[in-house]
Amino acid sequence: MERGAKITTRSDLEVRLAPRRAIEAKHHRGPKAYGRGDFMLAHDRVTGFVLRAVLWTAGLYQRGVANALRVELRHLRVEFTDLPPTLSGFRILHLADLHIDGVDGLVEILAEKIAGLPVDLCVLTGDYRFEVYGPSDRVYPRMRQLLSAIRARYGVVGILGNHDCADIAVALENAGVRMLINEAIAVGPENARLWIIGVDDAHYYGCDDLAQALEAVPSNTFRLLLAHTPEMFDEAAKAGIDLYLTGHTHGGQICLPWIGPLVMNAACPREYTRGHWRHGGMQGYTSTGAGSSMLPVRFGCPPEIAVIELAQS
Repeated sequence: MERGAKITTRSDLEVRLAPRRAIEAKHHRGPKAYGRGDFMLAHDRVTGFVLRAVLWTAGLYQRGVANALRVELRHLRVEFTDLPPTLSGFRILHLADLHIDGVDGLVEILAEKIAGLPVDLCVLTGDYRFEVYGPSDRVYPRMRQLLSAIRARYGVVGILGNHDCADIAVALENAGVRMLINEAIAVGPENARLWIIGVDDAHYYGCDDLAQALEAVPSNTFRLLLAHTPEMFDEAAKAGIDLYLTGHTHGGQICLPWIGPLVMNAACPREYTRGHWRHGGMQGYTSTGAGSSMLPVRFGCPPEIAVIELAQS
């Protein structure tokens, strides 16, 4: 992974993770969301059991597992009228919803696809773990394997998702990822910096604080927001975000012909839950995700990694 000086765990990381750790302690006493939704938190095991039984009975389960390993590489050119000229052509590798310990063989496929992709920046928008609870031991070696394949001029920046625990942020930062917990950093050419704003999970944890994350961001700068879920779309647009990168929905993960996705699990308009979208003067991209959750299967919604190129319109 190409980057400058080695990044180590910051002294303020635990301070920033304190709200999440407090909610994690409450989660051990029973599932309850503190953010924008808890239906799947409370019902994912029952829903997963029913879906697995239906797919097995229909003879489709193994096909779904095979589909979950057919990762597509998407290229997207996003145009902005006010993009600084020096950022035109800036390439961002977006990896969402890896759930890297959920499907054997996925990390090898991802690493092979990513290895030949020289980009300026790699962003990770959360959900590294398959389960919502439990150990993360299988996450760390697979994430290190994936990170070793990334070729990003300005390194890797990440946020946490609703499946993650605070310990994952510490481990990833020790592995060289700059984790943003309601904060922002600037990268790129000195005369036209790209400001990357990262918020904590808004869906289960409700630890997001966009106002705090924007405190150090100068006005009249290009603003890229990393948020795990698209549910912050209106708040972000009002805050002057230019590009909103997100995931969480998996694009539905299981999409039926003529019906579409069974579940999106996001309190936002359906058009914001997959692909490229606009809200006011802001543009967004919701990845279908590289991994799978609840069940390691995909139907009608391939997993993806995306390369997003910034351009002047």
